[in-house]
Amino acid sequence: MEIPQIEAVEQANRGFYRAFESLDIIEMGKVWAQGEPVRCVHPGWALLQGWEEVMGSWQRIFENATMMQFTITGLEVTVEGAWAWVACTENIMSVNDAQVAESRVQATNIYKLGEGKWLMVHHHGSPMP
Repeated sequence: MEIPQIEAVEQANRGFYRAFESLDIIEMGKVWAQGEPVRCVHPGWALLQGWEEVMGSWQRIFENATMMQFTITGLEVTVEGAWAWVACTENIMSVNDAQVAESRVQATNIYKLGEGKWLMVHHHGSPMP
């Protein structure tokens, strides 16, 4: 496996978290594959399927958050051909309704290479104790 591909996936993963922190649905839409059957599981949510349902979930999250900041730890990247997955821990500080909260989520992010760019096709987050 070539190191440049791992670095490209790491860059795509950083882009996902920058979009998440921006609380901007347009930025979030840029990191997801639009021509693929995308899926997402937010902590405590049921499986979301399809572009509209997944983007609608991000919009609801963004509308209810004032600020989100991520520190990613335990990053592991695997690349197999045109597919890559990232396992990591999201250490999150967020502000909702003037309340500061800290949480940890174990996440798996799956990317597919298309037109020379790694785009997300699946995000799964599970809360950690």
